Amino acid sequence: MQTLVVSTPLGDDVERTCYYPSCGVEVNGQTLTCDFVPLSMIEFDAILGMDWLERNHARVDCYTKVLELEGNDGETLRFEGDRGRSNSCIISAVRAICMMRKGCHAYLAYVVDKTKEETNVDDVRVVCKYPDVFPKDLPGLPPDREIEFVIEVEPGTKPISIPPYRMAPAELNELKTQLQELLDNGFIRPSHSLWGAPVLFVKKKDGTLRMCIDYRQLNKVTIKNRYPLPRIDDLFDQLRGATVFSKIDLRSGYHQLKIKEDDIPKSAFRTRYGHFEFLVMSFGLTNAPAAFMDLMNRVFHKYLDRFVIVFIDDILIYSKSEEEHEEHLILVLETLREKQLYAKFSKCEFWLKEIGFLGHVVSGSGIAVDNKKIEAITEWERPKNVKEIRSFLGLAGYYRKFVEKFSVLASPLTKLTRKGAKFVWDDKCEKGFMELKKRLTEAPVLALPKQGVGYDVYSDASIQGLGCVLMQNGRVIAYASRQLKKHEVNYPTHDLELGAVVFALKIWRHYLYGETCHIYTDHKSLKYVFTQKELNMRQRRWMELIKDYHLVIEYHPGKANVVADALSRKSSSGALLTSLRALRAQLEVSSDGALLARFEVRPTLLDEIKKGQEKDTELMKVRERMQAGPVEDFRERDDGLLLFRDRVCVPSDEELRKSILEEAHSSAYAMHPGGTKMYRDLKESYWWSGMKREIAEYISRCLTCQQVKAEHQHPAGLLQPLSIPEWKWEHVTMDFVVGLPRTIRNYDAVWVVVDRLTKSAHFLPINTTYPLERLAKLYTDEIVRLHGVLVTIVSDRDPRFTSRFWPKFQESMGTKLKFSTAFHPQTDGQSERVIQILEDMLRACALEFQGSWDNHLALVEFAYNNSYQASIGMPPYEALYGRRCRTPLCWDEVGLAKLEGTELVEVTKSKVKLIRERLKAAQDRQKSYADKRRRTLEFKVDDEVFLKVSPWKGIIRFQTRGKLNPRYIGPFRIIERIGAVAYRLQLTPELEKIHNVFHVSMLKKYVHDPSHVLEKPPVEVREDLNYAVQPIKVTDRKVKKLRSKEVPMVKVLWKSDRVEEETWETEALMRKQYAFLFE
Repeated sequence: MQTLVVSTPLGDDVERTCYYPSCGVEVNGQTLTCDFVPLSMIEFDAILGMDWLERNHARVDCYTKVLELEGNDGETLRFEGDRGRSNSCIISAVRAICMMRKGCHAYLAYVVDKTKEETNVDDVRVVCKYPDVFPKDLPGLPPDREIEFVIEVEPGTKPISIPPYRMAPAELNELKTQLQELLDNGFIRPSHSLWGAPVLFVKKKDGTLRMCIDYRQLNKVTIKNRYPLPRIDDLFDQLRGATVFSKIDLRSGYHQLKIKEDDIPKSAFRTRYGHFEFLVMSFGLTNAPAAFMDLMNRVFHKYLDRFVIVFIDDILIYSKSEEEHEEHLILVLETLREKQLYAKFSKCEFWLKEIGFLGHVVSGSGIAVDNKKIEAITEWERPKNVKEIRSFLGLAGYYRKFVEKFSVLASPLTKLTRKGAKFVWDDKCEKGFMELKKRLTEAPVLALPKQGVGYDVYSDASIQGLGCVLMQNGRVIAYASRQLKKHEVNYPTHDLELGAVVFALKIWRHYLYGETCHIYTDHKSLKYVFTQKELNMRQRRWMELIKDYHLVIEYHPGKANVVADALSRKSSSGALLTSLRALRAQLEVSSDGALLARFEVRPTLLDEIKKGQEKDTELMKVRERMQAGPVEDFRERDDGLLLFRDRVCVPSDEELRKSILEEAHSSAYAMHPGGTKMYRDLKESYWWSGMKREIAEYISRCLTCQQVKAEHQHPAGLLQPLSIPEWKWEHVTMDFVVGLPRTIRNYDAVWVVVDRLTKSAHFLPINTTYPLERLAKLYTDEIVRLHGVLVTIVSDRDPRFTSRFWPKFQESMGTKLKFSTAFHPQTDGQSERVIQILEDMLRACALEFQGSWDNHLALVEFAYNNSYQASIGMPPYEALYGRRCRTPLCWDEVGLAKLEGTELVEVTKSKVKLIRERLKAAQDRQKSYADKRRRTLEFKVDDEVFLKVSPWKGIIRFQTRGKLNPRYIGPFRIIERIGAVAYRLQLTPELEKIHNVFHVSMLKKYVHDPSHVLEKPPVEVREDLNYAVQPIKVTDRKVKKLRSKEVPMVKVLWKSDRVEEETWETEALMRKQYAFLFE
């Protein structure tokens, strides 16, 4: 027979050459005939096609699920389906296996009904005797209690009144209803207060609306109630041994506490239907949770630490036996009845055998960590492609300093990410993956929280889900992530990112409430959520929760927010952490039998150096010579370290030396000092052959220094140095660094004050709008307090210094002001140079460390005062205090030799004399250098150079850092030399509209290093610019004859935004404006 093509219900086309005609099909006792084609299917026993249904006059009623057929004798055959039960969905086992072999995931869903039968008060033992404690509604205004809710605002605050928000008709109807209920209960009353907050509605989970008052402006000026929370570890100590638990939640707890009479007007709110004020505590007031907890502690003070725990809004009752628990429940419920406090039965739980509490599961078996803290890591699925491997390694690598042998464990995974590598997941990959997950969820990565220190939350949202990490002092407390719910997929980005923050606050409420919490997000607009005027319903609901916390939301770029980003993007993807120092525990047993531990902090660097000395051949030869007798300049310390002239000998270990150089140059305690400063600092503690040369090479290769450090050229003219001071902090210079990015604390400038003798400095963060009175107070608090009244102050002619107030203030304190010459800031050269150092350090901070610049200002001051100053031959700190300051690199050097009495005075006097002599010598050197010419700077084609940014101000824009952006961008390749002093560069596409020929003074040679990670310049060209034409070269010459003279002319080729043209110009004008054309 001919080939038949059959279309199956699964969408496949099957060819068949065989079929069986007139087969009998028995239906309700009658036999009907049908033609069948054999198919390889197991989904169905037989399929009756359209031809058969048509031949038997089939009638199908889908609504009633009835099928009627016409039998052989004309009788109607009727079949009825089961309308009460839907048909099961049958899947093909064969097709399922095929799909799984292709890599598809298969899930078996076991559906159970988790709905609990509703219980009543009468059904619960003991509780059934106290139905009056669990009313359906509050009976009215609460009685007078031990405390009242106080709204204390900052002194001098004027009443704040905001007009009502517009509402939809449905919201207005709901507003009218809820206002009447509050009036009937006596919770509010009409008001004539000068205060007034707007009303908004928040949608509940059940779809109903809850009225909320937008107290954001009032909360800003309210003095926060820092009510102390109990220590979490103390609470767990109390719960040990408990086997029965109950939890009680009060009904509308806030409405069960009155507001102090004098503060009632501050709670006023404005509506379409009038002006009202609360008599009881309202939702949304910043100190409401603290006041509520204070009330609960007072009510249950007799039972605290015995069988009751009050933590924020949870009342937990715990007992060691059911008999004991019955007694405890009676005491608690009697107390609630006596104090007229009412609970909400549907939110209470009684007679539990285990309970989740503060991130742990408490039961009769003990206290265990809640798996929810680490399930975001433990349930991370095996990566299926390179992208997912990189995502996991991005998170794991963030904590590599805490994971021993991290690179070994991650090596099998890293190999799969290499270009051209075949993706094969073998046993080594599986073992490394599982071991890394294990290490990330145990000590020392996970740490126990400490109260009063504050927390950091890193949150992120993506289309896959939400992710967040709770950290404290750089250590992980808990991870969390979840997939987006079906309705959340359509949320706008702003709401998703805010939702990630709310997700973190909800699950870690027991940690974050009452603590200062820094939220780091890669969604910049979240910084302004507290001042956002228009809020949608979802944002309103979340803001009600956020108001209970002391939050600071800070922007954290996505590339730096590695962990939260990875958690949010994981399947169903730096230097933020400080280096750990080894802790050596020494155990002692005291007389009363208690076990005590004294921890001695000691850097591990010396141990590494000691091990390296034992392998260094040159140092081993020195040790062998020392065994035969003393060796000049070398000696061995008691702990076995080899010293050269009392400095630690660093072995010839490239990695070890590099780590020392990194600590001395790139750490937060150093801030990228210059070569001389760094060498002077290191030579005090360490020695190795060729150290100065290696330091110079290391600094020349430092990418950050190449981008942020300014070049120092010798100015023209003769120097007129100021007289050298006689003593410390009598004569100072001062200036302001302005134009810095505004920080969370509203700082945008730094006040620099430098002692002219010791070169020590103070960097004071300020705002440029500060009034002079505030600057004067800051000067008294930070300068006069520490150093006494000054004799002279050298400053520029800043309006702050030349105003009438400042000279009068200094005159009253006996200080003389000296102002620099107009348009000649070099008179105050010292503070100008320190400002340049400060800007370099802050730029380095902006490139290498996260957070606002004011977070690093104290460390910048520390680094400056502890770095070597060539003019005085020592660090400013040593010049000021007579001894070196302890740093991570000079740990055990400081404090070994103690000076006392007259010896200290003599040493101090001798140091001041030495400093004055060195300053005099330095001034003489500077004076002799002033007229020396700088050397000619030349480059070659294909050299890579950095490009100075400062001449482009107003042409290009950086992204976020403002004045703290790098001084140089690049590097760029030189493609052509133009004349003697100009070069053409190969610019990136972002800068292609700018003319690419630059004078040599704008260029700086790039020193390559394999470790450099070069990114494209974070700049953009302003779109509103008109691009000026630039001359390229002279193509022809002629002499133009006028009546009385001849004028030399040149033909100039011009270029403007890729358009070239030629014009005749006078040679004199072109030589004056574009001299490089004639070189």
